[in-house]
Amino acid sequence: MREFGYERVLDVSGAVALLGDDPEARFLGGGTNLVDLMKAGVERPTRLIDVRELPLDRVEFTPDGGLRIGATVTNSDLAAHPEVRRHYPALAQAVLAGASGQLRNMATVGGNLLQRTRCAYFTDLTKPCNKRAPGSGCPAIEGEHHNHAILGASEHCVATHPSDMAVALTAFDAIVSYETVDGPGELALTDFYLPVGDTPHRETALPPGALITGVTLPPAPVAARSRYRKVRERASYAFAIGSIAAALDVQDGVVREVRLAFGAVASRPWRAREAERVLTGGPAAAEAFAAAADAELAAANPLPHNAYKVTLMRNLVVAELTRHAEEAAR
Repeated sequence: MREFGYERVLDVSGAVALLGDDPEARFLGGGTNLVDLMKAGVERPTRLIDVRELPLDRVEFTPDGGLRIGATVTNSDLAAHPEVRRHYPALAQAVLAGASGQLRNMATVGGNLLQRTRCAYFTDLTKPCNKRAPGSGCPAIEGEHHNHAILGASEHCVATHPSDMAVALTAFDAIVSYETVDGPGELALTDFYLPVGDTPHRETALPPGALITGVTLPPAPVAARSRYRKVRERASYAFAIGSIAAALDVQDGVVREVRLAFGAVASRPWRAREAERVLTGGPAAAEAFAAAADAELAAANPLPHNAYKVTLMRNLVVAELTRHAEEAAR
């Protein structure tokens, strides 16, 4: 591991100023991803700027009835928060589906959003990887790709984003707040992650030197009836091979509002806008749910060993929305 400096900060302005003076430094939250990447040699910061003591560790109501979640709130505290469980249950479920209890105790909301792909080629310095070394190639396309992207990928990268939490946040139109030396800013989470294109090493739209300070969830009554479902290769700690955050409002058998986001199928959490469009105003029936899933997955471009994900995601959409509709009918 490369020798590095360490500094703990107590205020946001001091944190962004330090990174501005040393662009090769990195902010350190829980370190559950960054430290692993440092051990592997993928990340080689000159300094770690510890932000855990910043006053960003609260979950609060916004004036319009949404929730603001501070960037240093731990995943465990987020999942256990009564207002998160009450108003956005899929978010609490998504967090609990990720990692282990020990990791959730350390991991932070801001760090979760910025975690890097778990593609084995990315973390292996003996292999090429366009995300790690632009222009070197993507060996996953011809190699091991059974858990790689089926949507939004390119010839330059087929890796997936590993976060469960970000999938639920995407379904509920979350907004990411950040701070730079030039002042504060905001990004909708759907704009936060950049498309792969020919620049897979550019993962987010955060300005250089920006520190995530929080995430805001707008009020969404439909979210109170939401769920997160994760499929993985073993029941214990494992990353998803497919996941869905779903919320459905049904009145008199008609879909009035629906929220859908997919995980483990793209380089970023995938908001299923086409499926939402197809469903809204139509019948809350299994046939309609399947048609909506097919409309969304029509854009899928699977590789030989991950084509199963198309069927998997179709089945997840139908199963979860059918369960929602059955509960609404009781």
